[in-house]
Amino acid sequence: MVSSDQRRRQLAREKFERQQRRREEMRKKAKRRNAVIAASLAVVLAAGGAVYASVQLTGPETERVDPAAEPSAAPSSGAPSASPEPSMAIDAKAGYTMALKTNVGDLSITMDAAKTPRTVNSFKHLADKKYFDGTKCHRLTTQGIFVLQCGDPQGDGTGGPGYNIPDEHLASLGKAGPDGKVAFKAGTVAMANTGAPDSGGSQFFLVYQDTRLPPQYTPFGTLDAAGLKAVREVAKGGVEGGGSDGAPKKPVTIEKATVSKK
Repeated sequence: MVSSDQRRRQLAREKFERQQRRREEMRKKAKRRNAVIAASLAVVLAAGGAVYASVQLTGPETERVDPAAEPSAAPSSGAPSASPEPSMAIDAKAGYTMALKTNVGDLSITMDAAKTPRTVNSFKHLADKKYFDGTKCHRLTTQGIFVLQCGDPQGDGTGGPGYNIPDEHLASLGKAGPDGKVAFKAGTVAMANTGAPDSGGSQFFLVYQDTRLPPQYTPFGTLDAAGLKAVREVAKGGVEGGGSDGAPKKPVTIEKATVSKK
């Protein structure tokens, strides 16, 4: 007879396997979607049509993991289990700095924990675990929207930490105009997401030129002048293949990321 403990473990294992299958399906869908967007954009540009393509600043299509799941119910196969959002471990009244040492220069991002506590807490948690070290900024856009997107360990726009964090500080973006968008000023650093509310993970983008976007991306930091100059130099190099949305022709690698209290 199967004991209640064995049954609980079996159910947990089955749930974990379902989650893994769903994530793999979502990653495949994201890759297909990105391929379609890139192909469509290439056709538009080749035809001499509109220079702006409506492209989401998306991150991985992850699902929220049940934080109530018992650690003891995790499968013992050695496979990595999904994790909940990290517990709050920062001073929510303090300012923080995220320093990114990259191959194109040092980028310093000022973050306000009072306004975006859970976002800052997540970045501190991930940086302390060296999550960003050795990762590439996988996406550059040079028409319509002007950003460099980073924070994906997979390097293709589908990676994430296995948990989601909520949107924060969106009211500061102001009221959307007739186009449904607001201004993201040059130097703004904001969270990418799947397009759904509260779906941020680890991916973020650096705005190097004033850009209008829907007010759905958490603005959590400001890039310093030297960092902004470095990103603009990358943008001048263009996108691989000559398009306007894709991997930067001049590769950008985050060699080391640290988050420290001011």
